[in-house]
Amino acid sequence: MVTRGANFKLSDKLREIKPIIWQKDKIAFLDQSKLPWKEEYLVCHNYKEVAEAIRSMKVRGAPAIGVAAALGIALGILKSKKKTTLQLFNELEVMVKVFKETRPTAVNLFWAVDKMKKKGLSFLNFTPKNFKKFLIEEALNIFNEDIETNKKIGKLGIQLIDDNDTVLTHCNTGALATGGYGTALGIIRYAWKKGKKVFVFVTETRPLLQGARLTTWELKKENIPFSLITDNMAGYLMRKKEIKKVLVGADRIAANGDVANKIGTYTLAILAKEHSLPFYIAAPTSSIDLNLDSGEEIPIEERSSVEVTHLAGQQIAPDGIGVRNPSFDVTPHRYISAIITEKGIVYPPFKLNLAKVKNS
Repeated sequence: MVTRGANFKLSDKLREIKPIIWQKDKIAFLDQSKLPWKEEYLVCHNYKEVAEAIRSMKVRGAPAIGVAAALGIALGILKSKKKTTLQLFNELEVMVKVFKETRPTAVNLFWAVDKMKKKGLSFLNFTPKNFKKFLIEEALNIFNEDIETNKKIGKLGIQLIDDNDTVLTHCNTGALATGGYGTALGIIRYAWKKGKKVFVFVTETRPLLQGARLTTWELKKENIPFSLITDNMAGYLMRKKEIKKVLVGADRIAANGDVANKIGTYTLAILAKEHSLPFYIAAPTSSIDLNLDSGEEIPIEERSSVEVTHLAGQQIAPDGIGVRNPSFDVTPHRYISAIITEKGIVYPPFKLNLAKVKNS
């Protein structure tokens, strides 16, 4: 049974917020569907509840759902009643399949569950007790490494942020979208922490308003100055020279540098190109998928029409209308100035340099 709020409280400081909490026999997620109205944790007691939290976007963001899936598998193995290590591994394979069917676009999820499966395979000669112990340790390593990875992205990305910069960001790429620090928004946080004056323009990010609800919530916690804008204001502000650069995240990066990210990213990239503005991607190397030659091969999730026809539960469109709701779009690599990873800043030619950084 999913429970809410018990024994989990938020601090007033963002740096003390833990979007994901592992607690022995349960996992708590800061419920992103409730923000900013309620700061409430969703507590999951089994792996199926974790999978549903990912599917329903209670937890979201490419790195975050990778961490959540890894921890979900660990929770499932911990609570399994199977008697032998082989039976535990067979159950792990079932869990991997369940998590892979939750959301199709962000490759971090697939990377994390495949890593758990590979580790499980290497533990087949262990006792069931140790099999469980070492898989839990592996999931916690994925969790902790995600936070450290994002801090490295912040430290590297700061060199692309100038003092008195004005940066446009899209969707949410902060602590909420990761294990607890942030990718694109993590760079902004790090720059601000180091004394650089930066102003952020935040797109509302329809249809679920991750920018309006989540990014502004994080920036407000950090006291970083910002303005919220509607998704269709960006070109106007670029033309008025109020925006100096664009910094966004990624859900999957193809071998040639094409990037899948929240719907609307492609539009912003074209606008940035028209106005001669740098367009930066911030993402961990786990978001790089060298198995796909280009963005044309990236599966794009199409979500429920209700997300478009309703806003915060209130219907805003007539009944019985046709709706399209792709959750992501693909930005061709020719529009991207650089990709900031934890292993370095990658510049064109992306096909060559992404392979180097991925395999380093």
